[in-house]
Amino acid sequence: QAFLLAYSLFIAAFAGLLLFFHAREGWVPILDSANLAFHEAGHPLFGLVSSRLMVYGGTFMQLLLPLTAAWQLRRQQQIGGYHLCLIWFAENLLNVARYMADARRQELPLVGGGDHDWTYILNSWGLLSWDTTLAMWLRVLAVGLMVWVLWRDWRQVRPAED
Repeated sequence: QAFLLAYSLFIAAFAGLLLFFHAREGWVPILDSANLAFHEAGHPLFGLVSSRLMVYGGTFMQLLLPLTAAWQLRRQQQIGGYHLCLIWFAENLLNVARYMADARRQELPLVGGGDHDWTYILNSWGLLSWDTTLAMWLRVLAVGLMVWVLWRDWRQVRPAED
């Protein structure tokens, strides 16, 4: 029971640290460098399937990696690792929201220059003027997922009374 409480506090601190860095810096050092590498690798990988998917591939890969890890850990009944990967996924949603919100302004630096993924994506869907609104809802979803994970952890430490 003490281990579960300590691990739950660790996950809460981890989520809090991620939110702190996003609020203050807009990104999380080290973790987001890895996430960026996954994002960039996704463009050519999904481009092998279809040239139309290449622009989506970065975001797909960035989100698919933590979800795949979460799914595998859930299958192995490693709930702590599963929850940690869901927090990682939510943090990636915050990154995507930041990138999405920049679709019209295009102020964020891009790796190697080139076109802004979310400008192209939202423009092709006729939703470019909604970039900041969609990003805000994605942030709400990300924070909501983090809160849900923390609630699930707390429920494991403090089971419901019968």
